[in-house]
Formats: sequence, structure tokens, C-alpha cells
Amino acid sequence: MEDKEIISLYWERSETAIAETDKKYRPLCMRIARNILNDSSDAEECLSDAYLAVWNTIPPQRPEHFAAFVCRIVKNLALKKYEHIHAAKRDPNVQVSFDELDGLADNTDVEKLCSSKELGAKISAFLQSERQVNRVVFVRRYWFFDSPKEIAKCCGMTENGVNALLMRMRNRLKDYLRKEGVYDE
Repeated sequence: MEDKEIISLYWERSETAIAETDKKYRPLCMRIARNILNDSSDAEECLSDAYLAVWNTIPPQRPEHFAAFVCRIVKNLALKKYEHIHAAKRDPNVQVSFDELDGLADNTDVEKLCSSKELGAKISAFLQSERQVNRVVFVRRYWFFDSPKEIAKCCGMTENGVNALLMRMRNRLKDYLRKEGVYDE
């Protein structure tokens, strides 16, 4: 079923909308939640909460990019659940991704910045100037929280190649954000 049809089902308040969303996006959403939470049962719970959030959000919203809309909700709920579960301790799989981005914005918590619309627009503009493979690697690492090993396998690269590419991209992003006035040294 096409995304526009699924969105129409939400507007009609048809419970089939949730089933169709699950049918189409479950593997992607579960991957995001599992990469953040490292627990299948927590990921399942997060996915259920996400479907409820989508149900409560549409209407009044009518998202242009339904997949991104659903994934953003899953990601945000998984990060909140992660914070709740690991209040005193940090899981290195997720923390490493944030640590890699640390220092891109002066004196600001990167996790809070990641939800900023303005910063998101600037990062999107930066990514549009990059080659497609660079965008894929960056998004898989910092949006889906895939490990460099998983990215290397998926993109036909070596793990060292992925790490080097990410380091160069972070440096270019830092320079770009500095020029845009987000980052001052």
C-alpha cells in the first residue's frame, strides 16, 4: 500500500492504518529501536508506543514523507526509553555515536541539538552537498545507529574506510557549521 493511502486511513480513523504501517515499516522501525535499545522486547514496546503516537498525530498532521515521519517518532521514543532505562549508565553503542558528534556545536549538548529544526536543516543542506555514499554512511551511523562494521558490510567498504570517511565528514560538517554560525571556537 502506498504511503498516501495509509495516511488517508489514519484520517478516516481506520484501525487498518496501524496494521498497514506495521506491515510496511516494521523491519525499518525495529532496526532503529533495537540499535538504540539493544533489547528486542524494549524495541517492541517502543514500536507499539510509536504506532499510538502516529495514530494520535495524524490527523491533524499530514506528513509529506511518511517513512521519515514514522522513523523519527520511533527514534525519539527509543531515545527517551533509553534515557529512562540507562539514567545513570550509558550504553556504549549509542553513546559512541553521540560522542563522535560531540564538539560540533559549541557548549551545547549534542543530543538536544539533534532535535533542533534549525540544526537539522543545516545538516540536511550539508548532506545534500555530499556524494550519495557519504550520505548513506552518515545517516546509517547517526540516524539508524548502525555500527561501522554493519555499514562497511552494507556499503562494500572496510570498517577502517567507514571510520575514516565518518571522521572526514565530521570535520567537513564542523567547518560547514562554523561558516553557518552554529559553531564557534
